[in-house]
Amino acid sequence: MNNSKKNICVFCSSSNTLAKEYYTDAEKLGELLARSNFNLVYGGSSVGTMYSIAKSAKENGAKIYGVMPKKLYSFGVHSEECDEFFLTDDMRSRKAKLDELSDGVVAMAGGFGTLEEFSEILCHKQLGYNNKPIVFLNTNGFYNDLLKFFDNIVFESFAKSTAKELYYVANTPKDAVDYLVNYQYGEKEIKPEDIYTYKV
Repeated sequence: MNNSKKNICVFCSSSNTLAKEYYTDAEKLGELLARSNFNLVYGGSSVGTMYSIAKSAKENGAKIYGVMPKKLYSFGVHSEECDEFFLTDDMRSRKAKLDELSDGVVAMAGGFGTLEEFSEILCHKQLGYNNKPIVFLNTNGFYNDLLKFFDNIVFESFAKSTAKELYYVANTPKDAVDYLVNYQYGEKEIKPEDIYTYKV
């Protein structure tokens, strides 16, 4: 990583009723991101692991960017602790803003929103629209079944075997941050044969 401070977007949960391990990992990830000279981009919420990571990152010196659609903002679940807060018209524009602000992505355990968010970033990387590090923080083995599904996508030839190089699976917050610190940023040329399989 170069000396400029990079922004890491973390997709996570807005639930306050998860197992303790998820909040513990969120707090540790926020701490380690800040201490490794990263800022945090997240969904701007004051609940769930979203708030746990934001609070921890800020307490340890990171700048916090929150992004939330107007509808969710009207529910009163936004955090007042963000250094910068962006309101968007809807979820699609929210994803675009999160993407615009971030240099890398960590997907913590989350629900349908998390699934939607990292899927788009992953697809964009596959097609060469970005070369951001994408990390799954696999707390409690949360993503095990999804990763098996990814394996099946490759096995059934819906994606190339190189698709597994698009993301990294970390079992601890430290593992996730170490990967981000050592990631080789820069342009990556994507050729048609990297994506398409042509019948001979």
